[in-house]
Amino acid sequence: MEIVRLAQDDTALFAEWLTLFGKAFEEPDTYTGAMPSAGYRDRLLANPDFIALAAVDSGEVVGALAAYVLVKFEQERSEIYIYDLAVDEAHRRKGVATALVNETRRLAHDVGAWVVYVQADHVDPPAVALYTKLGAREDVLHFDMTPLERG
Repeated sequence: MEIVRLAQDDTALFAEWLTLFGKAFEEPDTYTGAMPSAGYRDRLLANPDFIALAAVDSGEVVGALAAYVLVKFEQERSEIYIYDLAVDEAHRRKGVATALVNETRRLAHDVGAWVVYVQADHVDPPAVALYTKLGAREDVLHFDMTPLERG
C-alpha cells in the first residue's frame, strides 16, 4: 500500500477518492452527485493548506483523508484539522486509517504545525478507538451554525 498526496490534474485519482468517501459514508450523492469542476479541483489541490491523501493498494483507492492546515493568529504556528477519513470496508482493520493519519502527522511536522486534531462521533466506536490509540482525547461540544444573509 502507498499513501499518495493528490495534486493538480489528478483527475481519475480525485474521482476515485471522492467515490470512496461516498461509498464508505453511504452518501454517494454528497460526494459524487455534484463533483467539482476541473478548475475548482485543481485550485483546491494546489492549495498547500488543503491535504488530500489516498491510500492506494494495487492501483485501487482503499483509503481517503481530507485535512486543512489552519494558520493560527496568536502565534506563528498552525494546526491541521482532519476533516474526513474513510477506508473501504474490505480494507478495514489493516492499518490503512493509521497510515493515513500518520502521514498527516508527518506533513504536520514538515509544515511546522504544532498539533493534528480530529472530531469523532460518540456513535462511531471504531473511529473513537482509532483516535484514542493515536492521540489524547478531549471532550468538547460542537455547534453547527447556518449562514445569515446580509441586510
